[in-house]
Amino acid sequence: MKKKQHNLSKAHEKYLKRLRKDKIIVIFWQITLFVLFLGLWELLAATGAIDPFFFSSPSRIATTLADLAVNGNLFLHIWTSLYETIIGFVIAIVLGVAIAIMLWWSEKLRRIMEPYLIILNSLPKIALGPMIIFWVGSGTSATVVMCVLICLVITIISMLNAFISCDQDKMLLMKSMRANKWQILTKLVLPSALPEFISVLKINVGMAWVGTVMGEYLSSKAGLGYLINYGSQMLKLDVVMTSIALLCLLAAGMYGLVSLLERRQQK
Repeated sequence: MKKKQHNLSKAHEKYLKRLRKDKIIVIFWQITLFVLFLGLWELLAATGAIDPFFFSSPSRIATTLADLAVNGNLFLHIWTSLYETIIGFVIAIVLGVAIAIMLWWSEKLRRIMEPYLIILNSLPKIALGPMIIFWVGSGTSATVVMCVLICLVITIISMLNAFISCDQDKMLLMKSMRANKWQILTKLVLPSALPEFISVLKINVGMAWVGTVMGEYLSSKAGLGYLINYGSQMLKLDVVMTSIALLCLLAAGMYGLVSLLERRQQK
């Protein structure tokens, strides 16, 4: 018996070692590909294979980043975009989950609202931009509203589908044990929808940044979207590429936090 347990523990150790090795290999290649991409980009710009005025280069982006930091504007733009994105992201998630719960709770309400959700989801949100400015004013409020509009419908539809897809046999079992609807929701439906909730968070990280940039494009005097708009109008394409690079870093950071939450949930 002890020998069998020893063999199992050795097999488990080998399995864990293989997992760690695979993880190291994946991280190594991710970093290597990124470095190779930057190196190739710099080489093509330096040799004139691509025009650095239009495509910029890593060295020009680094110089522009330093210039923006020295002028004192960089951190203002980063903070403005990050603040607007987080506020819009949180509002969309909380509101979207709450509405999805209401629609799951009432089948009649769900049937009434379903066509409107489909129409809202297919509507290009940028078309509402001028109206949003009239409704809530320009600046941060308009950007947050744009961010919420882009993330909200996706959150509602995804979470509602997750609630509806809950195991019906388990639901019938709870009903047979005289569980009320609130108990079914809190003890069964919400926990079973947790993986889908994490997926919604991942999707909304990207969508929230899209909404922020779109909102800042329309009406803002600060933020990375404003910088992109300003750079394109002034033909300062290094500023545009630097802003895009910062957006990628910030979005990756938010995605990393969601992935960390996912790993904790899986444990």
